[in-house]
Amino acid sequence: MAAAPWKRRIFVQTETGCALGIELDGSDDANTVKKRLQTALNVCIDEWLLVYGDKVLNSDLSTVRNGSPVLLTRNVLRTSSSTPCLSPVSNETHNGDFSEPVEILVPSMQFSSTKKLVHDIIKAIECDIGPVPISSGLGGAYYFKNCDGDNVAIVKPTDEEPFAPNNPKGFVGRVLGQPGLKPSVRVGETGYREVAAFLLDHDQSAKVPPTTLVKITHSIFNVNDKVNEQVCKIASLQQYVHHDFDASDYGSSSFPVSAVHRIGILDIRILNTDRHGGNILVKKPENSGKFDQVELFPIDHGLCLPESLEDPYFEWIHWPQASVPFSEDELDYISNLDPVNDSELLRMELPMIREACLRVLVLCTTFLKEAASFGLCLAEIGGMMSREFHYNEEGPSELEVICIQARKLLEESEAWSPASKVTNKEMFQFDIECDDYSSTYGNMLSDSFGSFETEESDKVTDQELLNLSTSLKACSIEEQDWRREVTAVNGGYSASSSSGIRSMNEQLSSSVSFVTLSDMSQEEWVAFLCHFEGLLHSAFVNCKSRNLRQKQRLGTSCQF
Repeated sequence: MAAAPWKRRIFVQTETGCALGIELDGSDDANTVKKRLQTALNVCIDEWLLVYGDKVLNSDLSTVRNGSPVLLTRNVLRTSSSTPCLSPVSNETHNGDFSEPVEILVPSMQFSSTKKLVHDIIKAIECDIGPVPISSGLGGAYYFKNCDGDNVAIVKPTDEEPFAPNNPKGFVGRVLGQPGLKPSVRVGETGYREVAAFLLDHDQSAKVPPTTLVKITHSIFNVNDKVNEQVCKIASLQQYVHHDFDASDYGSSSFPVSAVHRIGILDIRILNTDRHGGNILVKKPENSGKFDQVELFPIDHGLCLPESLEDPYFEWIHWPQASVPFSEDELDYISNLDPVNDSELLRMELPMIREACLRVLVLCTTFLKEAASFGLCLAEIGGMMSREFHYNEEGPSELEVICIQARKLLEESEAWSPASKVTNKEMFQFDIECDDYSSTYGNMLSDSFGSFETEESDKVTDQELLNLSTSLKACSIEEQDWRREVTAVNGGYSASSSSGIRSMNEQLSSSVSFVTLSDMSQEEWVAFLCHFEGLLHSAFVNCKSRNLRQKQRLGTSCQF
């Protein structure tokens, strides 16, 4: 049932992942919500913060949309690392939350096929047909069924991701909001990205399965250190795709060119850092075994839209289809993409998504549009976005070099100093317990959030940038063994038994951010984009005028 116009229901996630349904009226502010949470949690939370995406809610709650998740997190400027994590401990936890066991939180999906999918899941639960946990893999995931017992959806709770507090596989140790498998993708936020990829797949061009964000309650979900009861969580819910195999099971050379192109176009726009054959599902047509007629369905987009430019992982870059020029229809599709409208779409549907992610979307879509218009093929565009490795040392991609040059032009034209522009809000976003985090995890992720504010280009000369000689140590090939052991199974995940907790922590790669976009004001961002676009033509000419050698890349797919 929809909330009355003067009432809203929000879901406050604690750092341990559980979501508490809170009814709001017009007089409620952040302080009154915290008082109600204090009663429910039986813990003093005066020095805790309510965070909504990039915003700290100090008082006014008018920007918080009905049904939105809000994170309750520690104020690291006023509390110590010994402050206990919060967990629901009383019957007050779910007061005011008497909704269905599954509730869609994305407005545009209330009247789509996703609504019918949720209805089928609820009916199955009422008929005692429960979900089934996916035992393999690094993160918590569950098959939800319909009344016929068929798999119809895959649900991934945000607090059961790798390293999240309620991960059922033992990969724990961080609270929501800290760096995850990728340093620029935070724990608990991959579900938002799953939904974003579906929303951005206009006209179902790449065939991303319908995906939404839900509030979901069930006793099957994992809560570490507690007796498992009915627990409310925020999760991504994706329609299950019945398929024959995935793209890693057979050779890819016979896949339809158009299908590979459409997936590649999406991956470039969202800077997918984890596109491998295991997360492309393959469905053969009925009564036909021809591979050139199969359908491809890309899944697992939790590691797209990072907060800063990362090294993408595009397995299709080596496929022959990626070297085929775009068709006229594909060029029309690309030319009609509007990154500004796409950003507004995500702000409206997923207001908790961070502005830095939207800037990456705008930058990469702009790069795609200009490159396709110039005549570059998919492999050439992906190659310019991918970093090179020489003797295990990592250098910036050609895209990153262009951004570094645009940043320098901006600084020269406006005498702009990034260090003077850091605000209290940005300090909160990126300096979450850096000292405690670094001491706990050592070299596992030496960047932490504070490193996002460091501009590596300040430490090198223009000539070094042009020569792509800026580099930091990348993880060794041996440290990637666990990644190759992980494979996709049945639309879920599986991992070799040799990938234990210790190896997970030791082998997680660090990654350098050569380019930061988040510390620019809106005016500086617009000016930066102008400089960026002005540099593209010469970069494309250089790309076309030489035979690009095959880049030496490490297999950095996470496949979780």
